[in-house]
Amino acid sequence: MGVSRRSFLRRSAGVAAAAAGVLARVHARQPRPPLKAKVLVVGGGFAGSACALALRHLHPALNVTLVDPDDRYVTCPMSNSVLVGLRDLESITVTRRGLEHAGVTYVHDRVSSIDTGLRRALLAGGALLAYDRLVVAPGIRLRWGMPEGYDEAAALIMPHAWQAGPQTQILAAQLRAMRDGGVVAISVPAGPMRCPPGPFERASLIAGFLRVNKPRAKVLIFDANNHFPKQDTFTDAWHVLYPGMIEWIPVTEDGAVVRVAPAAMTLYTAHAAHRIDVANIIPPQAPGVLAVQTGLASDHGWCPIKPQTFESSSVDGVHVIGDACIADPMPKSASAASAQAKQCARAIVALLEGSEVPAPYYDSVCYSLLEPRKGLSIHGRFRVAEGLIQQVRGSEDAAPATAAQEARNADHWFRRIVQDSFGRATFASS
Repeated sequence: MGVSRRSFLRRSAGVAAAAAGVLARVHARQPRPPLKAKVLVVGGGFAGSACALALRHLHPALNVTLVDPDDRYVTCPMSNSVLVGLRDLESITVTRRGLEHAGVTYVHDRVSSIDTGLRRALLAGGALLAYDRLVVAPGIRLRWGMPEGYDEAAALIMPHAWQAGPQTQILAAQLRAMRDGGVVAISVPAGPMRCPPGPFERASLIAGFLRVNKPRAKVLIFDANNHFPKQDTFTDAWHVLYPGMIEWIPVTEDGAVVRVAPAAMTLYTAHAAHRIDVANIIPPQAPGVLAVQTGLASDHGWCPIKPQTFESSSVDGVHVIGDACIADPMPKSASAASAQAKQCARAIVALLEGSEVPAPYYDSVCYSLLEPRKGLSIHGRFRVAEGLIQQVRGSEDAAPATAAQEARNADHWFRRIVQDSFGRATFASS
């Protein structure tokens, strides 16, 4: 049978399209050309570890090294549960095994200085590490002397427990030993801080512990602010779960602690002295010292960044992620740090390859427990527009969930984000 010219052209076009599809699929399967580049990540918390892991997943040929002085990391998420015996410390302690399994080189040391001109880092042990791109995730440091009298020695008597680990154990022991009818005080600082809802989850769980074990005791929250996240939800729950046990004192009602006297177990506000039994003093915070030494921190303390890549606004070739960077309105939280880390990794690969940096969207969620089986969450989605990180309108309104569902979600979220940031088989207890 004869074939018309039109039919022949249609068939030819179909064959060409099929061939193009096959070629596209073959091309997609081709391995990416190797990047002969070294990326150094300083800091092994959620931000640094998630970035190192993401870099290896995005481009397995990259030479990724993570430096941190601690071969085990104790997570701040879920540490409030440890305080009241709902978990043990091992259940929130992770190792570096998952990162090493993914091909990240872990160096158990501390970076003492960075030469950003020569692109190399000096370790406390004396070694020099060269890099092509540097990621600094220094976390926070506590600003000793604020309030007056609060230093490292005072923290052994009035623990902050804002960096999980030994401090968590000290505060937990004090709560167990406190007399029935005693007063627990939590001091909340003004200014940007790690995990803004954290003090109020802590007050909730401590009240739950006291309700069972020391029912005549009380929790006072001295707050240097006049509002706190999810305030209505927290306070409504307190009235139902812990009537008369939790008192929040805002700054407008003399709630800012200005001085502490650890030996006398006394807190001083502007107009009064308060004798208490257990004091949890959370001091103001700033980026880790390395960020200051390297010129990454601004005059007002935190580290300005370019929001699409998290590259420092001050130092070329250096990226700053996690609690130390200025990423408002994103909170200083584990989930925000993880989101920043993944975008930073995508940006680094694109910059090394000379390709376009993908447009970012950042998601974050903060879970807080009101009691062991009830919780709440704070959601946010963020984008970059007009050179700024902006919250997507309505993103804080998550799908409705019961307080019981939120508690279960919190547990599932914790397991996911640990694996997502530190790799598989990372818990010290596993």
